[in-house]
Amino acid sequence: MNIAILSTYPPRECGIASFSSDLRDNLIRFNENVEILAITDNNANYDYPPEVVFQISQDERASFISAADFVDESSIDIVIIQHEYGIFGGPDGSYVLDFAKKLEKPFIVITHTVLPKPSPGQKQVLAELGSMAIGVSCMTKRAAGLLENIYHIPKSKLCVIPHGVPFFEPKDREYLKQQYGYTGKIIVSTFGFLGPGKGIENCIKALSKLVQKYPNILYLVLGKTHPSLSKKYGESYRNSLLNLVENLRLTENIEFVNQYLPLDKLGDYLYMTDVYVTPYSNKDQAVSGTLTYAVGCGRAIVSTPYEYAIELLSGARGLIAQDSNDPLELATLIEKIINDPLLKQSFEQKTRNLGKKMTWSNVAQQYINFLNQLLLNARSVEG
Repeated sequence: MNIAILSTYPPRECGIASFSSDLRDNLIRFNENVEILAITDNNANYDYPPEVVFQISQDERASFISAADFVDESSIDIVIIQHEYGIFGGPDGSYVLDFAKKLEKPFIVITHTVLPKPSPGQKQVLAELGSMAIGVSCMTKRAAGLLENIYHIPKSKLCVIPHGVPFFEPKDREYLKQQYGYTGKIIVSTFGFLGPGKGIENCIKALSKLVQKYPNILYLVLGKTHPSLSKKYGESYRNSLLNLVENLRLTENIEFVNQYLPLDKLGDYLYMTDVYVTPYSNKDQAVSGTLTYAVGCGRAIVSTPYEYAIELLSGARGLIAQDSNDPLELATLIEKIINDPLLKQSFEQKTRNLGKKMTWSNVAQQYINFLNQLLLNARSVEG
């Protein structure tokens, strides 16, 4: 099968780019041929790898139409469109519809964020894209319900396929702490691009309620500011967090690792973590790659009550706060894991077991099965 993926792509630093790279790497292990139609942001000049066969300028409508022409004239059998807000140009990302309308080859949509209360424009774009697609995948059962009930995408088109988990080489927690100079520390961590809505300030405030009792606690904030945010506002959000740390006198207990971490180093930080926290304030967050990675490494997790966390951590796989913005509640849940080694061990075992089912090789196989079935159905209709 000759597959094209329409998406952002490395070296562009973006969660969807990482997802598409992981998906491609694992599809080709099953002998699928996968090429990339890379969406490039303004004034950027990326040194793309050879699998990128076409570059789309995200704010140029004509570029999306040219990409469709390119696909139609190629040997590509099917296109995978990664749908996420902010990566397509036009009002509410509507330029992707220009691509879809011009395209004569079949395509599917992988939805990353499915809003329960979209604006009229957001609803129209995703609904129209879904109506033209031969299939639509999402990553949770709740997202599937939203796609059917709000965006009116037929249930027969929908498939729930989890977010993939990369392979992280298992490593000993205490050995890693020694290697990184954290011996004797209780490590709490969060990773991902920084920006408002990530709730890092609430976790910092939670730490302030724990340091007196646990002076050896260390909160690692792993990741750089989101590139698009950095272009517009510089480091204003990160600086606000640094000021908060200083005002709360937590400079010895909070460390910022201001890097886009490669997988091996990210794995090190996750494996040395005692409690992983996703403190996101958006209750409607449909998916979190960072939480998925923490599950893949078998971590004990504390989370705010956003949709993806509630679904992923069901079955007593972690602790979920009732309130999205209550530092005291986060502190209480973090302390509960610190004080109960058996509870921590139970959470780690359960997330590790779930993570094994979400490996990228398993996920890629599910996408192949989905694509093959859709193409078979389409051909039988044509026949």
